[in-house]
Amino acid sequence: MGDAGPCWRMGGVSAARVERVGPGWLRRDAERISGALPPLMVEAQRLAATVSAGVHGRRRAGPGETFWQYRQAMPGDPLTSIDWRRSARSDHVYIREMEWESAQTVWIWRDDALSMDYRSDAAPRTKGERAALLAMALSVLLVRGGERVGLMGSDAQRPLSGETQLRRLALALSKDREGRGDVGAPPPAPFQRGGKAVFLSDFFGPLEPLEAAMTAAAQAGVRGSLVQILDPAEEAFPFDGRMIFESMGGEVDFETHRARGLAEAYRKRLAERRDALDRLARRCGWRLTAHHTDVSPRRGLIWLYGAVSGGAV
Repeated sequence: MGDAGPCWRMGGVSAARVERVGPGWLRRDAERISGALPPLMVEAQRLAATVSAGVHGRRRAGPGETFWQYRQAMPGDPLTSIDWRRSARSDHVYIREMEWESAQTVWIWRDDALSMDYRSDAAPRTKGERAALLAMALSVLLVRGGERVGLMGSDAQRPLSGETQLRRLALALSKDREGRGDVGAPPPAPFQRGGKAVFLSDFFGPLEPLEAAMTAAAQAGVRGSLVQILDPAEEAFPFDGRMIFESMGGEVDFETHRARGLAEAYRKRLAERRDALDRLARRCGWRLTAHHTDVSPRRGLIWLYGAVSGGAV
């Protein structure tokens, strides 16, 4: 450091990491932050990919166990569908209709590239750990609602429901993949028409692979959500003096004696990247939000709840 003042390192050497102790912490935290939310109601836009009955309906008549409405009988209605008790109170014959119930498929991609390992002193956990927590919490809510979830690029990629799948997801989200690069890109996935997708990443890598994955999903009739997860230091750029900026994998190394002079250009580049993500999301019919690791994970989960269920966010 010498006479040049303090030297800060933003990257692999000084980025603090929280030690993982297996899937237990992830499952406990996911249960904790998801427990305050109501059951997730996924609005299925198309039912072509549905292969099993779920517990959430589409507010229309069809096979199911949840009562929806009464309507007057019409020619062709089977006698077995008549509600004789309700009909006895009126001059009309009424049919008891149930709500159409259908399971929904949701594919989740959690970026596990080395860039997601970054954590500044202002954040409680790394970007990757926050992404894993949000992915797991959303999976808990979906599976509780009878939906099917798959984690792209993992042993749990095949969309399934049930407690066994939750355990698979927790293990996959807690395991470090070998050969990770500095930045990540969504792996191929067997998207099925009518499903949903959720991508959690800092999206610092080239946009071409991301665009290809989103285009493939859109062509398969799958709509989705992008959650850009950033450390507060990456958003504010609070650096000054002499600094060495090093990528988490050591592929990029840059030294400067006047870090503050880079702040304006850095924030401009970050805004340009966000604008590019926004244009890409709009073009593919997806949603985009930014989530910072120094805020409550509930905020990100609530946004995901609204985005995946099709409600207002």
